[in-house]
Amino acid sequence: MKIGPKFKIAKRLGAPIFEKTQSQKFELSLSRRSNQRQNRRPGQASDYKKQLIEKQKLRFTYGISEKQLRRYHDDAVEKSNQPVAVMMERIESRLDSVIYRMGLAKTRRLARQIASHGHICVNGKKMTIPSHKVKVGDVISIREGSRQTGLFIDLKEKHEAAALPAWVTFDVKKMEGVMKSVPVFNPAESLFDPEQVMEYYSR
Repeated sequence: MKIGPKFKIAKRLGAPIFEKTQSQKFELSLSRRSNQRQNRRPGQASDYKKQLIEKQKLRFTYGISEKQLRRYHDDAVEKSNQPVAVMMERIESRLDSVIYRMGLAKTRRLARQIASHGHICVNGKKMTIPSHKVKVGDVISIREGSRQTGLFIDLKEKHEAAALPAWVTFDVKKMEGVMKSVPVFNPAESLFDPEQVMEYYSR
């Protein structure tokens, strides 16, 4: 998915949604912009604009297309009376997201590249689709031929098992992990409000 100038996009959305914008310099830039807006006394943003911004934050955070996000929303609304939880569960169940959550990549963008370049196996079979839905009990492993590449050669030293969410495990000795349970979305960790995203698509 082509994104464009990340710093400019993150500034417009008012959140450090890309790894390159997660810095003190960017935070200072946002703070200055916020002060300027207060001095100008801008009008109240419409509900639509607020919802649009939250939707864009979610999209760019996970690196998913408009079409994919719309599909996740529609499926969640159709299948559950708790669509927010179901939508986020589906997004977190993507292979690239699971790779990131298992600590195999420092960023979601790198996790997407790792998946698409065929470095990962799901239940022993090579998988190259970042959006592939990982199911509870699926075994995610680093492909044998990729274990000595620069991506993973020092994984045993750098892997932080304590930082993993409770719904995944990863054994650095075996170079494989398991999705133990359904992903649980933690709003405190996110830069967006999924409730607003649901409102945007429900207009």
